[in-house]
Amino acid sequence: MATTGRPRLSATGVLAGLGVGVPLLAAPMAGGASTPDLVAAAAAAGGLGFLAAGYLSTAALAAQIGETRSRADRFGVNLFVPNPVPVSREVYDRYAATLRPVAAAHGVELPTGPPREDEDEWVEKVALLCADPVPVVSFTFGVPEAAVVRAVRAAGSITAQTVTTTDEARAAAAAGVDVLIAQAAGAGGHSATTTPTIPPTVPPADVPLPHLIRRIAAASRLPVWATGGLSRPEHVRAALDAGAEAVAVGTVLLRSPESGASAVHRAALADPDRTATVLTTAFSGRPARALRNEFTDRFTEGAPLGYPAIHHLTGPLRRAATAAGDPEAVHLWAGLGWRDATDRPAAEILQRLVS
Repeated sequence: MATTGRPRLSATGVLAGLGVGVPLLAAPMAGGASTPDLVAAAAAAGGLGFLAAGYLSTAALAAQIGETRSRADRFGVNLFVPNPVPVSREVYDRYAATLRPVAAAHGVELPTGPPREDEDEWVEKVALLCADPVPVVSFTFGVPEAAVVRAVRAAGSITAQTVTTTDEARAAAAAGVDVLIAQAAGAGGHSATTTPTIPPTVPPADVPLPHLIRRIAAASRLPVWATGGLSRPEHVRAALDAGAEAVAVGTVLLRSPESGASAVHRAALADPDRTATVLTTAFSGRPARALRNEFTDRFTEGAPLGYPAIHHLTGPLRRAATAAGDPEAVHLWAGLGWRDATDRPAAEILQRLVS
């Protein structure tokens, strides 16, 4: 394996305290991409992997934790914090009407009732993690109440909050978390913003990850981990040089054998005809970065905010398209470094990033 000739990076701070060898995390990727296999591979590489609790039932999460624990001593679980973005029935129905011809072409019907809102079994999942704690618990989409953070910490877990701005960092620090995870706009999948309906004063794309790390660190005395578009050793070095204690990668692992990404997703990431990613609310009603396809071209403009209602609305269509192998109607989550994703074993990919 080719290396840069520089010393292999070693974990410091919180991760070193957990016994983690290298400052590298396998980021949580909800919807099936994160698996116990991927978490175990991250541990084998000397890093720390995360299970993604989002969209799993509490029972399924418990099963994944049990399987992971049998293969890795140190790992994390990421939770979606309830932070609904309501959508009016009128706007919801109008968007559903525009999608129905596409759904019909894939042989499925979209939901016809009112917008579906839920909390992703938040209460039950917090209770599970308090009763059966894991080394690290991270929070995304919203800052949990301080009482929740205290309960998870009292159970023995390190707590981390994904943030995209200094305001979010301050709110997370006030809630009592141990670590901040600075997410830049280059991240694949959903933005972790806690205020998706409020346009940022400075466009996130105009804030490179090293600058964001420094801003987050200046806004709080908490350790900072970093994520968003990292796919090469020089990206990792730049984030650590900017003050991050560790970095998290996701997209670069999606094609690995240990990933749970669908075949159509893997193929799209390797497709040389794919030229760009876009930030869109068309699939879920929340800003998320995906490979550009026919769905994003057709529906991004005018797609409503409305999470999780839009996520549930488009779900049957996305599942049908995935099963049919049609990448043009699938949420092809991908960060800016998607070109660097390979089908090599995950541990090898991770080791390359810190060598």
